[in-house]
Amino acid sequence: MAFDYKKEYKEFYLPPKTPGIVTVPAMNFLAVRGRGDPNEENGAYKQALELLYAVAFTIKMSKLGQHRLEGYFDYVVPPLEGLWWQAGVHGVDYTQKEAFQWISLIRLPEFVTKEGFDWAVRETTEKKQRDFSKVEFFSWEEGLCVQCMHIGPYDNEPATVAAMETYAKAQGYEADFGEARFHHEIYLSDARRCKPEKLKTVIRQPVRRVL
Repeated sequence: MAFDYKKEYKEFYLPPKTPGIVTVPAMNFLAVRGRGDPNEENGAYKQALELLYAVAFTIKMSKLGQHRLEGYFDYVVPPLEGLWWQAGVHGVDYTQKEAFQWISLIRLPEFVTKEGFDWAVRETTEKKQRDFSKVEFFSWEEGLCVQCMHIGPYDNEPATVAAMETYAKAQGYEADFGEARFHHEIYLSDARRCKPEKLKTVIRQPVRRVL
C-alpha cells in the first residue's frame, strides 16, 4: 500500500477543528515563489501549481522508468501547501490579495535528495518542453506553531485565525512572524471539485513562548 503522509503524520495534516500547539520538524519540498492574487485567471499562482505538480508526478512515476531513485518507496503525492505574507503586515490581510507574496509547496519523500530533484527537473523539462527553472529544492524547519483545521471557504479563514490567536495567547504564546516564519496553509480539498463550505484547510502560524 502506498505511503500516505496525511495518514502517517496526522498531527501535521489532520488536526482537530480546535486550535493546538505543534512543533514541526525539518522537511524538504518542491517550491515555487511568486506574488499576486492567487485567484487571478492564468496568473502566476496557477502557473506555479502547474510547475509543481509536473515535477511531483515525474518523481512519483519514476518507478516506471529507467531512472529509479535510490530508496524509492511508493507513496501518495502529499497535498499542496502555501506560505503567505505581505510587506509590512503582521500575519496576512485577506482583503489585499494582490499584495500577497507566497511560496507554493509540495512535500518531498525522504528518498529525494538534491541530486534526485535535479534529475526530476531535467526529466520534466525534456518531457514537457517547458521551463521548470522556477522550481526549487526547499529545505525548511517550521518549528513551534499554533494550528487548526479550517472547514469552509478561504475567505472565512480570519475567524479561524482569530480563534487560533486567542488560544495561543491563553496558553502563553505570541505570534512570531518574521524571516522563515509565515502564515501556512495546507490544502486537503480540491477547490475545483469541492463545495466551498466543505473545503478542508490546515492553517498554521508561527508562535513563541512568552517569557
